[in-house]
Amino acid sequence: MVESQQTMGEKIAVVGGGSWATALIKILTENQVKVKWWMRDAEAVAHIRKYRHNPHYLSSVELHPSKVKPYLQLREALKGVDWVILAVPSAFIEDALKDADPSWFEGKKVISGVKGIISSTSQLVTDWFAEKFAVDPQHLGAIAGPCHAEEIALEKYSYITIASASEDTAKEFAKLLTCRFVKTSYLTDLHGVEYAAVMKNIVAMSCGIVHGVGAGDNFQAVMVSNAIIEIQRFLDTVVPLERKVNVSAYLGDLLVTSYSQFSRNRTFGNMIGRGYSVQAAKVELKMIAEGYYATNCIQRINEQYKVDLPIVKFAYDVLYNKEKPLKAFEELKGKFV
Repeated sequence: MVESQQTMGEKIAVVGGGSWATALIKILTENQVKVKWWMRDAEAVAHIRKYRHNPHYLSSVELHPSKVKPYLQLREALKGVDWVILAVPSAFIEDALKDADPSWFEGKKVISGVKGIISSTSQLVTDWFAEKFAVDPQHLGAIAGPCHAEEIALEKYSYITIASASEDTAKEFAKLLTCRFVKTSYLTDLHGVEYAAVMKNIVAMSCGIVHGVGAGDNFQAVMVSNAIIEIQRFLDTVVPLERKVNVSAYLGDLLVTSYSQFSRNRTFGNMIGRGYSVQAAKVELKMIAEGYYATNCIQRINEQYKVDLPIVKFAYDVLYNKEKPLKAFEELKGKFV
């Protein structure tokens, strides 16, 4: 647990204009910080300046102009800040940062709020960022844990874990996200936490698919129970490290994403299970389901490691091999204990 510090003077840039970016800004402004918020939507920036809320996402969250200033120019948003938070869906992050220069991030600590993977390279976000922008790996971290943006907007009590290879970086940033409705902790299993977040999206999407074809709560409970074993099996092979996956950064995030009404991955999967095409589900959801892209990436990564991943294979067969969801479900049923 990290105690809240209300007198902090750090300056933070948040990159991204969606619901998670808005929720993170709400948390940050509970403390004495200055937030420079970059987004690409000129109309949204103008709206925030005039009406003090995001017009498209979590519009109930009031944004205080003394603490939050929106920007259209990324370079300007990054000037003079101590921390940079990435809150852009993984499918868009390369495009969002395509014009950025490594010098813009010099001396800054960068925290990924992206619970996804870079689809073009199958890289974890922190690895991709370190390679592209030459940021010291000790200055990189990731946000983990069961924490839906919609509940943050409602100030529902939540738990967040900050992971970094540097304990100091993790601990420092955890303090910034500690407030009256958020409890934080930290750990040093950065890559394990990132992979777990990627895989829980695949599991949640798969839960939606099987629900869409008629499976009930009993089967989903068995599926999620087996999923944490599958995730641990993958982590122990790809990122060998002593870890406890039954804590909130791993299991908690898996559970909330698999069961919550706010889970876009579960919702997306449910559409697929009910017969929607991938394209139709994307259009109706109107938000990114990270699990769709993650499925292809984890499948590709696992070609090297050959870990037994029945849930990943199930999702891949349905989404990319175009296997009928009901047929894939019948095959999946025999894989669990």
